[in-house]
Amino acid sequence: MFIANYIDRVNVGFVSSHLQTDLGIGAAAYGLGSGLFFIGYALFEVPSNVLMQKYGARAWLTRIMGTWGIVAGAMAFVWNDTSFHVLRFLLGIAEAGFFPGVVYYFTQWLPQKERGKAIAIFQGGSAFASILSGPVTGGLLSIRGLGLHGWQWMFLIEGAFSIFLCGVSWMLLKSRISDAHWLSADEQRALQRTLTAEQAAREAVTGAHVPAIKLLKDPQILLFCILYFAIQLTIYAATFWLPTIIRKMGGLSDFQVGLFNAIPWLIAMIAMYCFALLSARWRFQQAWLATALVIAACGLFASTTGNAVLSFVAICFSAIGFKAASSLFWPIPQGYLDARVAAGVIALINSVGNLGGFFAPATFGYLQQHTGSVSGGLYALGVASLIAAAAAFFTRNRRADHPPGAHATQRAAH
Repeated sequence: MFIANYIDRVNVGFVSSHLQTDLGIGAAAYGLGSGLFFIGYALFEVPSNVLMQKYGARAWLTRIMGTWGIVAGAMAFVWNDTSFHVLRFLLGIAEAGFFPGVVYYFTQWLPQKERGKAIAIFQGGSAFASILSGPVTGGLLSIRGLGLHGWQWMFLIEGAFSIFLCGVSWMLLKSRISDAHWLSADEQRALQRTLTAEQAAREAVTGAHVPAIKLLKDPQILLFCILYFAIQLTIYAATFWLPTIIRKMGGLSDFQVGLFNAIPWLIAMIAMYCFALLSARWRFQQAWLATALVIAACGLFASTTGNAVLSFVAICFSAIGFKAASSLFWPIPQGYLDARVAAGVIALINSVGNLGGFFAPATFGYLQQHTGSVSGGLYALGVASLIAAAAAFFTRNRRADHPPGAHATQRAAH
């Protein structure tokens, strides 16, 4: 589901030149439209995640996939700047709640020590989608027929695939542990006891139920939002503008651009899982997160060279850092939050963080149109990554560093 989700979100990065040629949508309008997705996404993310708690993952995640598939397919019929902007905004509304919904879903199924690896595998879906989206989208762009351009066929086919997956998700997703037919009754009870004990340990630290409104005043929640915003800035700047950087190498077809676009994400997918294994073995999540962000910054600074080939190599290096950082981040707030309010607060963090997906492409589009270069934006992203690396050390993945009775509670949970 995440692979289809990510492809429908970022496939617009491959058609910027086609939209300009066929519809007259310039770089600034394209950048704004790419980013407007994240405004709709941010506005509706928290309500969507709260509703998932009410209706269950099976029904709600399937509903999300169906609506985004319809809107993604409708992108084939944009005709000017305004229609492009409106549909990108609606696509954000349709997708709202999917990613934080899955992150919350993991908290209902997996013990804390297992979530880092699970999120790395899940986040690998976005990297794998980036690998697939290049060759697949490049191939679809070559389709002609029925009076439609290649980019229109691309939107229609990729949107239709998401709609098809609705049936698959309805059959395979289970909302509760008790519905897991692949677990024996004893295994179901053992897993539920572990999750209940972890929640009891958190409650022993936090005391009574912490209202969500109080958590919004928590400096740690604000720090999580800022940190994730910085991570998403870098990811989406690279996602939407990497095809443009590749085209500057010259003489490449749409399919060849797609193949080159897959390389950084293939490297990143491997790196993400390696970082997850290392952080699980030597546990200091904040240090691993900071290391990944420093790697991202170094690659971004190196990518400002005037040579398109060297810039591409540097982006490959940077992708190791910013994709690993994205998966290394989530276990920290997951461990910090009370399970009773986790869904809404995770959605809030993701909403604010994903606003980076608005600012990055919109700013890069403005710079590209008015200066002919995105070097200034790459420098700014490098600085943001370094600041985020320092901020990572101020985060906590539990609500008190040495709470009274915490060790006894943890022993009881074991």
